[in-house]
Amino acid sequence: MSIIISSIILLLCILLVTAYLTLIERKLIGFMQLRVGPSMVGVFGILQPMADAIKLLFKEPIIPHKADKILFLVAPLITMTIALFAWVAIPIGGNFYISDLNLGILFVLSVSSLSVYSIILAGLASNSKYPFLAAIRATAQMLSYELTMGLCILSVVTIAGSGNLTDIVYMQVDMHWILRCLMLPIGLLFFICTLAETNRHPFDLAEAESELVAGYHSEYSSMQFAMFFLGEYANMALMSSLTTLLFLGGWSVPFGIQSLECIPSVIWFLVKTLGCLMLFIIVRGVLPRYRYDQLLKIGWGRLLPTSFILFMLVTVTKYYLTH
Repeated sequence: MSIIISSIILLLCILLVTAYLTLIERKLIGFMQLRVGPSMVGVFGILQPMADAIKLLFKEPIIPHKADKILFLVAPLITMTIALFAWVAIPIGGNFYISDLNLGILFVLSVSSLSVYSIILAGLASNSKYPFLAAIRATAQMLSYELTMGLCILSVVTIAGSGNLTDIVYMQVDMHWILRCLMLPIGLLFFICTLAETNRHPFDLAEAESELVAGYHSEYSSMQFAMFFLGEYANMALMSSLTTLLFLGGWSVPFGIQSLECIPSVIWFLVKTLGCLMLFIIVRGVLPRYRYDQLLKIGWGRLLPTSFILFMLVTVTKYYLTH
């Protein structure tokens, strides 16, 4: 019964955070571009996500005449389901989690990688060349950056000696300084890969409006489009929480400051995750979009060899520190 209650609470929190993350992004980018941002609905535009949800809810869902109707309707459901299901193995605090899996990191990586199927289905089911091209782009992009992400995670697992996310968090408290220095470039590579994995700027070529109209979901409207939209932001929150657990010490107190230990562990986890989410938004407001050939060149020619070299350094360093 406690697991069901925890799951419902976590699901509602994720949906609420995802909805208001759109408002935070629009406000922050508006500030960076000297604009006001949403300000008409509620005080300082705080009810804008609710207005957007009501608008999308009452819009007419349109299915193209020649589309595969079953796959067309299933694709957005897969996106939203996968984005929420991966949170099963994410420990939010020392004692707050749904399932503390021994190979939790493998579970999260496996589930999140399934999102490529929803993208392929959306592009194929629409029976239109623009969504199809965008789906092909997104698939190639995710495959090229998931290899680097896997090597980054494998490096962390090698250091911790465990695939359990809770063990990885506790490992970072008393990590050797040499390994801590190696974790910095690995964490940077991992964050770059999360930008590409979630189709975020500057790697949002799957949704490049100037070339592909709106990407693989061009033919979607109403709540079907909203599911893709919410799924993207839920994946952002998932990857930010994963970055927090793997590289920022999870719910542990920063720098071991004893005077801050009175603050609940869940608060520290949420603050660090929110900081990672702010980086997602700031990167969108600062960096230009890469060309597609540049994206693949960075993934295969730069990040993948660098992550492999760092993995070998971590393996050798860990061996000499333990023998």
